[in-house]
Amino acid sequence: MGDFDLSFFNADLFTKFIEKGLVFSLELTLVATLGGLIFGTLLALMRLSASGLVVRIATFYVDTMRSIPLVMVILWFYLLMPVLIGKPIGAELSAFITFVAFESAYFSEIMRAGINSVGAGQKNAARALGMTPWGAMSLVVLPQALRNMTPVLLTQTIVLFQDTSLVYAIGAYDLLKGFVTAGRIFGRPEEAYLLAAVVFFVLCMALSMLVRQLQQRMAIVRA
Repeated sequence: MGDFDLSFFNADLFTKFIEKGLVFSLELTLVATLGGLIFGTLLALMRLSASGLVVRIATFYVDTMRSIPLVMVILWFYLLMPVLIGKPIGAELSAFITFVAFESAYFSEIMRAGINSVGAGQKNAARALGMTPWGAMSLVVLPQALRNMTPVLLTQTIVLFQDTSLVYAIGAYDLLKGFVTAGRIFGRPEEAYLLAAVVFFVLCMALSMLVRQLQQRMAIVRA
C-alpha cells in the first residue's frame, strides 16, 4: 500500500473511460424507474383487483421477483434469453429489460401502499360525481398515491442506481466497469475501486439529501 497513488485520475481519463459508464448507469436508472413505475402500477392495480385469478398472478410475479437476488435475475436473463430466442441480445439491452422487470415488483408494492393510503372518501366522492371506477382511479386516486409515495419512490430509485453496478457481471459498460477498465490499463485497480466507491457515495448522498428536503417540504404542506 506504500505506492497508493490517485494521481492517474484526471479529466482526460474521465472522458475516455468513466463518462461512457456513467451515462449508461444513469440511462439504466431512468429507464428502469419509468418502466418499473408503469408496470409496477399495473401490478399494483392487479393485486387490488376483484378477480382472484388476477390477484394470484400478480402476487406470484411480485413475490417471485422479490425473493430472488437481482444479480441472479441478471445472469439468468442474459444467459437463457439467447437460448430461447435463438440469438444474443447484448449485455446493455439485457440489463434494461431485466431491471424493468425486476424493479416493477418493488415499485408495485410502493404504489399499492400509496393507493391504499388514499382515503375511501376520495373514491366515493369521485364516484358520486359520476366518474367510472377507472376514471376515479386514474384521475383521483393514482395522482394522490403518486404524490404520497414520491419520497419512497425516489429512495427506491437511489437503491436502483446503486444496483446498476451489478450489470458488470454480464460485461455491460456501466460506471463501475469504467473505473475498473481505467484501473486495469493504468495498473491501479485498488485506487480505481476506491474512486468508484467515492463517486457512488457522493452521488447517492446528494440524492438522499434532496429526498430528505422533499420529505420536509411535503410535511410542511400537509401540516
